[in-house]
Amino acid sequence: MRTLRTQVVVVGAGPAGLYLSHELRAHGVDSVIVERCSREHLERRVRAGLLEEGTVQLLRGSGLADRLDRQGLVHDGFQLRFEDTVQRISTVSLIGEPTYIYGQQEVVKDLLAARPSDDGSLYFDALDVQIAGITGDKPSVAFTVGGEHVVVEADFIAGCDGYHGVSRASIPTASLAFHTRRYPFDWIGLLVNAAPFASELVYSVHPRGFALASMRTPEVSRLYLQADARDEQSNWPHERIWDELGQRLYVDEGRMRARGAILEQVRVPLRATVAEPMQFGRLFLVGDAAHIFPPTAAKGLNVALEDSSVLAHALIGWFRRGEAGPLEGYSSARLPAVWRAQDFSAWLTWLFHPAADATAFDHRRRTASLTRLAEGGSSAVAFADEYVGRSRRRLSSLSYIHELDGMEA
Repeated sequence: MRTLRTQVVVVGAGPAGLYLSHELRAHGVDSVIVERCSREHLERRVRAGLLEEGTVQLLRGSGLADRLDRQGLVHDGFQLRFEDTVQRISTVSLIGEPTYIYGQQEVVKDLLAARPSDDGSLYFDALDVQIAGITGDKPSVAFTVGGEHVVVEADFIAGCDGYHGVSRASIPTASLAFHTRRYPFDWIGLLVNAAPFASELVYSVHPRGFALASMRTPEVSRLYLQADARDEQSNWPHERIWDELGQRLYVDEGRMRARGAILEQVRVPLRATVAEPMQFGRLFLVGDAAHIFPPTAAKGLNVALEDSSVLAHALIGWFRRGEAGPLEGYSSARLPAVWRAQDFSAWLTWLFHPAADATAFDHRRRTASLTRLAEGGSSAVAFADEYVGRSRRRLSSLSYIHELDGMEA
């Protein structure tokens, strides 16, 4: 058995864990990352792709956005289709902020590339990860890698290992309120080797269900389709998916320019979760370990990196200046912003997804809401403010921790 000592153990090498470790290193705080998956899996895994302005500013301020600025797609707005109409919502015209298309796996690649390759502080393929001692002053993470049992002792543990990780499960159930909602529908997602359907995202609301035409690059499309959660995947062959996309996007089947070789087909369950509090003893929950959002509003990655920034700021204050307040207040600082994002995600999910049992009243109400949004005015401004995350950033008073660079330890 090998025993190591560090200041912070980060469990999970997704964007939240890697960004947290990057910022700690930049400000003189040591960390070790423990990840159950392989590096190759993390760099290939296609997940979120829409970044808010605040997220891009975080990455730029940390010196992590060079490739994003070269290859990311800047979107001034998006198309909204309903009732055989095509409306354009410009977030730049409404509030002056765009969004960016840049895949989560690309963010992971950038974060990994920024790490020294030989410092021995990142363990992939970690088996049987276990967390202990979080109520004392010497918490630890134990795991097996390459047949060797390793124990890492630290001052704090950051649980960045997602919904299915060990971090949240390490908190006693009596000390944690876990809120959850499962929506009655899923998304069927296609990654297609073809040019995007449009130059911007297309959100389309149709009586048959919701459809989203997105992209990852100018050559690769990402398409989503609403399906009943109880419907078997075998009932959705590729031909049916393409036919439904054509109908729901209000285009003739022959005009589906995005049709091409399918690189991946996934089933995405729509659910929402929040764990309260987001800390227990010396363990802090970050990103998907603390909260899951339905993908409708693309909040997951953006809120996760906000968590990382706030926790990094608090940990740096503890180690460099002996400040306990920000660390003790991490959960109370983050939960208002988390619930703000949950509220908007839930509303947008209702707005875009006709329910199987929807009545004519429900349909007319949804159409009225979509029409009010398309007309612009104060409703559209309020929508754009939530869509790009600006209102949430104001609420959380997010501090960009790269501004600490000039401060004395």
